[in-house]
Amino acid sequence: MAKSLNRAQLIGNLTRDPELRYTPNGNAVCTFGVATNRTWTTDSGEKKEEADFHNIVAWGKLAEICSKYLVKGRKVFVQGRLSTRSWTGQDGQQKSRTEIIIDDMIILDNKGAGPAHDVPQQASSGSEAAAESEDQGQGSRKVPAPSSSGDEEVSPDDIPF
Repeated sequence: MAKSLNRAQLIGNLTRDPELRYTPNGNAVCTFGVATNRTWTTDSGEKKEEADFHNIVAWGKLAEICSKYLVKGRKVFVQGRLSTRSWTGQDGQQKSRTEIIIDDMIILDNKGAGPAHDVPQQASSGSEAAAESEDQGQGSRKVPAPSSSGDEEVSPDDIPF
């Protein structure tokens, strides 16, 4: 049997705040949008720019991380697989939507609104995300204490992780 590959990687900005929901059996699912831009020059020398908008879905622990740390405008790298689903709308019309089901997310900017100062820069849906989350929750990563004189202040930019 021939192998196949379904992989999508994007770097872009969130177009809306993430929306976190839970399925009836308690699984977390987070949806948000990412915009990517493309710039090119026409044969006549005119600069053109085009934006594409992508629907992103995260599940489980990654969904909770996305909901907690991502906000509209934030620059992220996401990686996952393309999935198209179809359904019949309330109006009886057949509808479909293509989404990227992500298994990896990395925050690329340093916008520090709210809990984002404490954000892990990379999160994935695998055991790495769970281990990273457990590490942070149990405080196994230590932030250097300020000097005893108290004159020095620790900035989030000084923290090495």
